[in-house]
Parts: sequence; C-alpha cells; structure tokens
Amino acid sequence: MPFDGIVTRAVTNELNSTITPGKITKIYQPTSTELVFTIRSQGENHTLLLSIHPVYARLHLTKDSYKNPKEPSMFCMLLRKHLSGAVIESIDQYGMERIVTFSIQARNEIGDMTTKKLVIELMGKHSNVMLVDGEKGHILDSLKHVSISQNRYRTILPGHDYKLPPSQDKLNLLEIDKETFVRKLDFNAGKMDTQIVHTLIGVSPLIGKEIVHQAKLGSSETYKTRFEATQKLILDNSYTPTIYRDKKEDFHVLPISFLDGQEEVFSDTNHMLDNFYSGKAERDRVKQQAKDLYQFIKNEKDKNQRKLKKHEKTIRKAEGADRYQRLGELLTANMHQVKQGDKTATVIDYYDPEQNEMIIELNPNKTPSENAQGFFKTYQKLKTSMKKVKQEIKKANNEIAYLEQLLQQIDSAREADIEEIRDELREEGYLKRQKQGKKRKKQVKPEPEKFIATDGTPILVGKNNKQNEYVTMKLAHRDDIWLHTKDIPGSHVIIRDKEPSDDTLLEAALLAAFFSKSQQSSSVPVDYTKIRHVKKPNGAKPGYVTYDNQKTLFVTPDQATVDKLKNG
Repeated sequence: MPFDGIVTRAVTNELNSTITPGKITKIYQPTSTELVFTIRSQGENHTLLLSIHPVYARLHLTKDSYKNPKEPSMFCMLLRKHLSGAVIESIDQYGMERIVTFSIQARNEIGDMTTKKLVIELMGKHSNVMLVDGEKGHILDSLKHVSISQNRYRTILPGHDYKLPPSQDKLNLLEIDKETFVRKLDFNAGKMDTQIVHTLIGVSPLIGKEIVHQAKLGSSETYKTRFEATQKLILDNSYTPTIYRDKKEDFHVLPISFLDGQEEVFSDTNHMLDNFYSGKAERDRVKQQAKDLYQFIKNEKDKNQRKLKKHEKTIRKAEGADRYQRLGELLTANMHQVKQGDKTATVIDYYDPEQNEMIIELNPNKTPSENAQGFFKTYQKLKTSMKKVKQEIKKANNEIAYLEQLLQQIDSAREADIEEIRDELREEGYLKRQKQGKKRKKQVKPEPEKFIATDGTPILVGKNNKQNEYVTMKLAHRDDIWLHTKDIPGSHVIIRDKEPSDDTLLEAALLAAFFSKSQQSSSVPVDYTKIRHVKKPNGAKPGYVTYDNQKTLFVTPDQATVDKLKNG
C-alpha cells in the first residue's frame, strides 16, 4: 500500500489548510500503535489519526470512531500534559520523506509559551511518533523506545537528542531536472521501475511502475517527458486521490493507468485515506486477538469432518447388512447339509432368479446353527449402527455448519464482536466458563452494526450469533423485513420498515451478501421475508432459524456501497 512521500506531501498540504492554526482539545491512545487528536480549527472539530501500525502506518483526518481504554498509557498522559490546549502552528514534511513535523505552541507549568514538535515517521515497522522539545531538540518521549543496542545510528529515548533517520542517498524528485534523472538510470540493466524507486526519495513501486508504463519502453527522451509530467503534477499539487478496487486494493494521489478494476475518485486525500484504511487496521487487530479462537473453531470443524469420514465408512459397510441376513437364511435352510468343522457350505441361492449355487464361508470352530446366528447378529448390528450413524452424520453436519458460521463471523468481526463470540462458545460448552468474581459481570446488550439506506431507512446487521438473535428475535418488529444469504453462512439483516423501497431492499441484500461467506462472489442469492415468518426451533444453536414465504434477490457485494451506507 503506497503511503509514499508523494501521498505524505498531499496529506500534509491538506492538513495545513484544514487544521492550522488549530487547538488540540482531546488526546487519546486507543491502541499501542494509534493516537487520536481532536483539533478545533476554523470553527470545526476535526479528528486526526496518527498510526505507526507496521502495515498501516499513516496520518490523516478520520470520521471513524475509536474505542478508548479506561486507563490512558504513559505516553498519552505525557502528550496530554504538554499538548492539551496547545495550538498547532504548522505542519511540515521533511523533503520528500515520510516524515512529518507538527510545530506546536504550548504553555508550560508556569504559563510561559514554549515550542514543542510532534514528529511522525512513517517507515513501516520502524514507524514512530516522538514528542520533541522545540528549543533544546531533545526527545521528551516516544510511542516506541529504541535503545542503542537496537539501533547504533540513533537512540530514541527520553533525554536523547532527536536525530533524523539515516540518509538513503536518493534524489529529491522536486529538486532535480530531467537530465539528472535520466543520467541516474541504466537502460541496459532493465527493471526500470526498481531503478526509479532506488533513485528518487518518496517514490513507491506503484509510481515507478506507472512511469515505466507511461514511457512504454521508450527512449531516454520519453523518460524525461514522463519524469517532467510527474514532477509538474506534484509541484502544482494537482492530485487525483483515487482508490483502485480489484482483487488487491491500491490507492494514490497521482493517476495510475496500469491498474485494472473499479476506480473511486475522492475530493481530497484525507477522505481517500480514511475510506481506504477504515476497518483494515481494526480487522488486523481482530485477527490477532481472535487467532487462538479461530484456530480452536477450525480444529473443532476438522474434528467433525474426520468424524464424517469415519461415519461414511460405517454407512458403506452397513449398506451390505442385507447380505448377512441372506447368508443366515440360506444357511438355516440348508442346515441338514452342514456339519461342525466345515469351512464352507455350498447352497442353492433361492434369492437368485437363476437359482445358482453359492459358497458360504464358515467358522469351523462353530456349529452350523452358531454360524447362522452369527450372520443374523451381524445383520442386526449393522442395521442398528446405520440408524445411529445417520443421526451422528446429521449432528456432525449441523456442527460443521455452525462452526463455519462462526469462522465467517470472525472474518468480518469488529473488536467488540469477538468477546461475544467467546461468550457464546462458553455458553455452548466449547470453552471453559470464566470464574466469576464477587462482582457479577453486567449483561450488556449486543450491538448490531447500523447502516442507513440511501432513502434514510435504518438497516441493522448482526455480526455474530448473539447479535443475530438479538436483532431478529427481540429488536425487530414482526413486519420488518429480514434478509439472509440463501444456504450460505452470513449475518441476519433487518430493514426497519414493513414496506421498503426496491432500492433499500437491494442495498440491504447487498449488506447481507457482503457480511457472508460469499463476500468475494458475484450474483449471491439473498432470501428476504417478514420477521413474522422467521422462527427459531427449540434447542437450535444460537443464530439458527427457519423461515418461509421468502423471495430471493441476486446481488454482487460491493465495498464502496457498504462504506456509503455505513456513513449514511
């Protein structure tokens, strides 16, 4: 994901025009890698996100809400001490690097005005946020501490001078001309896009590939032209923030012509970044938090699938039960011809229309009667096992369907949803129940995700079985519309309207398809009916219902539409 120096420049320019000068009114640290600031500027409140996530490091304004811990971290408390009520004077990018400095005017304990610098380095797993004394230049503290044993070039600890990361000996594409650019390239070495990335500061592989694509294997003159065109777009701040949605999503502020898929253009860089990253970092956190849970459920599913194979083998064997009955009856009818010690008995098979002879293998240590009774016992045993195994197969299939539903729910879960899934597994006996302390845990109502249809109709989506049961069995009115993917694990979706418009029905069906196992499929079947036709059978697993009087729509899930409905 190319949050490169060019994107950094674009978002820094926008932040300067939007939140400077701006007063910092609130500071939170929702996770170990994220900081959230509320900034009052130009008569509005803005939410600024700074993230040093190893994969999703970034900074931009956001519309997302973040769940904050009860106790703030030490770094968060230090930021509040130094920056609460302070004013952001300017926001500057260092060259074309992914390093941004917020220059902030704040009052100290005795009321004197001081300068602080909040430095954000967006360097993948080496990303960091540091609060630096503006006058003395030393680090007051940082989100991540880096000792001299970890990095000999620079130490990032309170009291140490702030030092920029080591230079990569690259060129700033805004400070060189086309001749210098071309001289740095070796046209005989190939891999021109990689050469460009290694030559220019702040240029991601995406831009390197785009320049090569535009040059179409042309001469050095063509590369000069493409370089100049790219340079001019950046110098003029002529950006087109766009998300490119295909099997893999990408984004940039410069036009990218070699990517396929759907393009979504945004009015500004902050809006694009917020849209692109919204939910991605949370899903990553959810994935880490639910890693053990996911593996446990997968193991349970695998265990049931192994049971199925064993049961199917028993069924195949039991399908031959009638043969043992036949052998017992033929032996009984010919008992006078057989004596103890015989290893076989040759009899006329009167079940055969042609009355052919049949050889029956015997146990010579048993009497003819005991051999016959043995065949009848085997027949009865197989018949009984067939009945029991069919019940076990049904039970295993139901178990697999239930566990697949849970796996799908984890894939689309929010952080708040995971604990509800754990609670459900405890209640169902899969996990051990937690020991209750003196204070009983207060029962919290499930919180389904809320969406707003284009015409303003509320739509509710259950993200796990507790939420599914809550929205379907308690929250919804009997004439509300209920939707679910047909024969596919997914969410219960409720339209809070007894006569929704066709457009709202389609939007709700799209949500049902998106929050299902068929999220990546096209033409997904979604059933819909009124709540009054939805029932939960006695003793059924959480979230399991039956329904009738349904109709079916076919929709293709679309991330952009889901985002639009989520934001209302």
